[in-house]
Amino acid sequence: MVSRTANFCFDASDPIAQAQWWSRVLDDFEVVLDGAWNEHEAELRGPGGRWLEFLKVPEPKVVKNRMHVCLRPVGTTCDAEVERIVGLGASVVDDRRGFEDGGWVVLADPEGNEFCVLATPAEEAGIART
Repeated sequence: MVSRTANFCFDASDPIAQAQWWSRVLDDFEVVLDGAWNEHEAELRGPGGRWLEFLKVPEPKVVKNRMHVCLRPVGTTCDAEVERIVGLGASVVDDRRGFEDGGWVVLADPEGNEFCVLATPAEEAGIART
């Protein structure tokens, strides 16, 4: 017997705004209005029956996340994906590109939740994408 992930929860001051923002970042998660979608919680449905849930909390985020999401760009480079997501409103927390394995960039969503954009497998292998 084993366990599998079902959903990932994020604390949020504005669950709907967070869900809408993440739906623009992730192409495999979508807004489902017949699910939880109100000022207290909002969710995005993803592949394999998994979802992201944003739950309203009264306090703002003040410390680094103990757990975070890592994203792998598909059909583009790490640089281009970071640029796209920053254009959507993320901020760069730490730029770790250029490491031996291709590196990554730590970003924060509009409410300060950290997440990473990893190098692509080609970038990790040192293969330049044209």
